[in-house]
Amino acid sequence: MKIAIVGAGIAGLSAAYDLARGGHEVAVFEAGQVAGGLAAGFRDERWDWPLERFYHHIFQTDAAIIKLTEEIGFTRELFFRSAVTAQWWHDRPYALDGVLPVLRFPGLPFPDRVRFGAAIAYLKYVTNNWRRLEGTTAASWTRRWMGKPAYTTLIRPLLEGKFGPHADEVNMAWLWSRFKARSFKLGYFQGGFQGFVDALQRAVEAKGARVHLNTAASAAHQLEDGRWELITPGAPAITFDQLLVTGSPQLLSRLAPQLPASYLGQLKQLRSMGAVVLTLALRQQLLDTVYWLMPPKGEFPFLALVEHTNFIEAEHYGGDRLVYCGDYLEPDHEYFRLSEDELLERFLPALKRVNPAFERSWVRAHWLHREPYAQPIVPLNHSRNIPPITTPLRGLHWASMSQVYPWDRGTNFAVELGRRAAAEITTAT
Repeated sequence: MKIAIVGAGIAGLSAAYDLARGGHEVAVFEAGQVAGGLAAGFRDERWDWPLERFYHHIFQTDAAIIKLTEEIGFTRELFFRSAVTAQWWHDRPYALDGVLPVLRFPGLPFPDRVRFGAAIAYLKYVTNNWRRLEGTTAASWTRRWMGKPAYTTLIRPLLEGKFGPHADEVNMAWLWSRFKARSFKLGYFQGGFQGFVDALQRAVEAKGARVHLNTAASAAHQLEDGRWELITPGAPAITFDQLLVTGSPQLLSRLAPQLPASYLGQLKQLRSMGAVVLTLALRQQLLDTVYWLMPPKGEFPFLALVEHTNFIEAEHYGGDRLVYCGDYLEPDHEYFRLSEDELLERFLPALKRVNPAFERSWVRAHWLHREPYAQPIVPLNHSRNIPPITTPLRGLHWASMSQVYPWDRGTNFAVELGRRAAAEITTAT
C-alpha cells in the first residue's frame, strides 16, 4: 500500500518503521524543522548535545521503547542511572525516590508513611485490574486507602499540578498507571532524545520511507475510490491508499471534517491540558543533588522544577546548569499569552526560594516552549470516551496520546501506539 503519516513524532516514526519494513510505500509529513514531536530537542551553540523542549526520561519498565531501541541498533546509547526526586515540604526538599526515603519523610506520621507505602506496593505489584479502578476518582481512592494525611501532602499536589481545576475528575486508573510504570532508575540517551529520534528517522528512511520536514498537512480529502488525497501548502496534492494522522483531536477534526458526526463528537469531548516550560541555562548549580522537585502549585508559580544537569553531566552543555520550570495548564491560561520575559520574572523568585544564594545574574540564557495539547484529562470510565484508531472513514486512522490510556502520555507509549496503529493499517482492506 501507499501510506501517508501526518506527524513525525515518536508514534508516527514508529508506525512508519513497521510499515516500511513490511514493504509498504510510506511518506511522513512533519510541520516542524526536526522530527520528534513533544520529545524533540533544541540546541544552544555552546552545547554538544541537544536538550528536550519538554523534560524527558524513560523508566526501566518501558519495554516498548527499549525494544525499538534494540531493533534500530541504538542500545549502546541508552543508559539508566539513579536520580533524586523530591517533594518540597516546609521550605526544603525531601527525597521520595525509594522505600527508605518515604519511611523517613517527616511530612506524614510514621503509620501514614507505612500505609502510603503499602498502598503503592498494592498498586504497583498486586493489582492489574485498572478497569475496576477507573470507576472511582483518584482523590476518593487515595483518601480512603492511603489516608487523608498522605492524600493532602503527596497526592493532592500531584493531581492539582497535572490537572489544575480538573483534579477531582481524574480517575484512579490513571494514578495506578503512574505507580505501575515507574522505576527508581531513569533512562536517557547519549545525545538526548533527539539522538534517539534521529536514529529512528534514519532507520525509517533506510527501510525506504520518506520523511518530509517543514511540511505541514493542511487538508485531507477522500476520493470516490476510497483513497486519500493529502494537501500540503505549495505542493500538488498526493494520493495515498491509507492515511494515519498523529496529533491532537483538533488536528484530526481540522484535516478531516467529513468524519461522521458521532466520531467528531467523540473527538470534541476529549479534553486536555497544555504545557508551558521555561528552560534556563544557569552559570551555577541551583539544587545540590535533586533532579526533580515537585513543589506545591499554590505556593510556586509552576508544577515542576527539574535540574537536568543533576541527572546528565553539565559537560555536555558547555558547563551550563540546565533547569526546567514547567507546568500543565488549561490552554486558555495566561501563561500561553505572557511573553518569555514576563514569565521569567514570574518564575525567578521561586528559584531564590529553593536556593537563597540564587541571583538574577546566574541566568545566562533562557528559552520558552509551549504546547496546547500535552496532557489528556481522564475522567471516570474514560475508556468509553476514546475513539478507535481506525476511524469510520475507510483508510483513515488516528493515533494520539489520548489513546494510550490508561497509561500516562510519554515516549514509551507513543512507540507502543505507533506500532499498534501500523498493525491495524496492515490488516486494513
